Amino acid sequence: MATLLHIDSSPLYERSVSRQLSGAFVDRWKSLHPAATVIDRDLNATSLPPVSAEWVGAAYTPEEARTPKQKNLLTLSDTLLAELARADEYVIGAPMHNFGVPSVLKLWIDQISRVGKTFSYADGAPKGLLVGKKATFIIATGGIYDPQTQMASFNFVEPYLRSVFGFLGVTDATFLTAGGTAALNYGQDRAAFLAPHLETVRSHAQGI
Repeated sequence: MATLLHIDSSPLYERSVSRQLSGAFVDRWKSLHPAATVIDRDLNATSLPPVSAEWVGAAYTPEEARTPKQKNLLTLSDTLLAELARADEYVIGAPMHNFGVPSVLKLWIDQISRVGKTFSYADGAPKGLLVGKKATFIIATGGIYDPQTQMASFNFVEPYLRSVFGFLGVTDATFLTAGGTAALNYGQDRAAFLAPHLETVRSHAQGI
């Protein structure tokens, strides 16, 4: 049975473009996989602590040698890793914050980037362990950061996500961006703005 991991990172909820688009992806995906499972992970509703020295020490301690405190430190990370492992496909909604990913998404990435779990250094070379997975990243940006535009060099969202997930083994990745969302704050009709992006997301969800 297919499993989709749905991650949202925008703090805006009902006003969020990335949430609305990722939700549309999930709805279309579910209609095509009625017997499948969707795991929803709202990063703004998840308490994601920053990585500490103790956390790093626990992660690099062999599992059988970890103390109860170290095991407790890794409990959330283990839960998030289990969601990644269980899912065949990921859809991740990410607004651009200050030219990069939201802080909660970075905290989540820190929790799931674990040696021996999502990557290894076998034979001294890095190797991603999340193999055979497919990811769709749905990005919303206030301005326009498309290639060849004046602001393209300020877009650190797609390059970062492509690099880190590629490092973890997820090389089948699609990026769908809704640029120019700031116009919604100045009177642009939301339905008209979203219509082409919703069509793109739904078409991608069904493999068109």
